Amino acid sequence: FGVAPLMPLIREQLHLTKSEVGNILIASVSATILARLLIGKLCDTLGPRRTYTLLLIIGAIPIMLIGFSNSYTSFLLFRFCIGIVGASFVITQFHTSMMFAPNIIGTANALTGGWGNLGGGVTNLVMPLLAAGFAAMGWVSEADSWRLAMVVPGIILLILAFIYYRYTSDTPAGNFSDLPQTAAASAPKKNKGSLLAALKDYRVWVLTLAYAACFG
Repeated sequence: FGVAPLMPLIREQLHLTKSEVGNILIASVSATILARLLIGKLCDTLGPRRTYTLLLIIGAIPIMLIGFSNSYTSFLLFRFCIGIVGASFVITQFHTSMMFAPNIIGTANALTGGWGNLGGGVTNLVMPLLAAGFAAMGWVSEADSWRLAMVVPGIILLILAFIYYRYTSDTPAGNFSDLPQTAAASAPKKNKGSLLAALKDYRVWVLTLAYAACFG
């Protein structure tokens, strides 16, 4: 979400056309879709704690490096890579479902999902202020202020990666790697072909279509 409010500056400096801006948006969403499929599988195998930490660290790299873009092609590539961070939604919902009792999972998921979306709104307000602040302090020109501003969310992601790895666990009983010794019964079954099984379940597609309709 950090790039979107800075697009007026970016579009002007990189001389992007309306169709190129549209392609950039499509690339970002496409990356999110692909990443969510992979991240869902990693949550089942690596566990949400390690998966989230890896996603935050890997996602921080293109976020901070997008400031080096000097053409439509390079910006499109970085924007595509940043799109993987959108898969964090999957981990949040998975982790919340693992940590809370069945009678309050709905409330917990609603709170984390809703509060997470609030971040997108706050970002739309904060990023232009950051860019303007850096330009006002004379650190960069107004035209290049978006480049420095994008470093800030990258740093925040790295800080949160450390906090998440240090202060969370996969389940109330412990991490997936410890469960065979502590609470094997609580560990999710790592069945081969689980993705294919999910794709064959009509209920998955009913939920998929409903979610697509709500978002679209």
